[in-house]
Amino acid sequence: MEIKKITIIGGYGKDGSKEKVDQFDLISGDIISIVGPTGCGKTTLINDIELFANSNTPSGRIILINGEPIPEDFTFDPSKHPIALISQHTNFLSDLPVGEFLTIHAKIRGAKDVESVVEETIQFANQLTGEAIIKETAMTELSGGQTRSLLIADAVVIGNSPIILLDEIENAGINKTKALELLKKYDKLFVFVTHDPTIALLSDCRIIMKNGAMQKIVTSNPEERNAAEVLKKMDDTFLHFRGLIRAGEEIRNEDLNYIIN
Repeated sequence: MEIKKITIIGGYGKDGSKEKVDQFDLISGDIISIVGPTGCGKTTLINDIELFANSNTPSGRIILINGEPIPEDFTFDPSKHPIALISQHTNFLSDLPVGEFLTIHAKIRGAKDVESVVEETIQFANQLTGEAIIKETAMTELSGGQTRSLLIADAVVIGNSPIILLDEIENAGINKTKALELLKKYDKLFVFVTHDPTIALLSDCRIIMKNGAMQKIVTSNPEERNAAEVLKKMDDTFLHFRGLIRAGEEIRNEDLNYIIN
């Protein structure tokens, strides 16, 4: 089933009042951010999307696919579930090596060239994380940033999920601007729960949450894109100095030219 759009029909906030956003469409190819203070209901919203809520969650929201209720086989057949959720909780029960873990997933997904797909996944992940992932490393030995990077790459390349939900990836220490650049090359719907202004401003639009309810939708404009470019330079500067410190380098006055330039 080709998923062209997901429709969110508003429910109710924590105080029982109706959401100000009555209905909102998420279109394939878009990058959407969900923003708001801690405890405002951001994670609840992406959980509603993942579960394809049908007035059966505390929010009372309804999620439609291509304007229709979710097909029953999406609910009962995990292989047909079109959503991958990359959450903040990334503990693995398996201690398989990375290569073997990805190989099993690729075979389950019916990949034609398993070895090539596994290599592409690892290369994708290694563009996001500071410490390279190697195939022989056990999944349980990966750092938080490596794990999140690998899960994002796995969902995009091997899982080929049309809808990918990402919960606060900025907390994992991955290169978020590089992640956005890579993700935009894929015709998928990406939804970020984020506190990061760079991710929010580089998204096509953002859902503003407060008190458990969708308050309004803000579409990015040219001025916000300009602000995002400034923030990207600040992020690049931060990553540069973090790399120097991680490598055991001492910071000198001439290194400050990187900030000026």
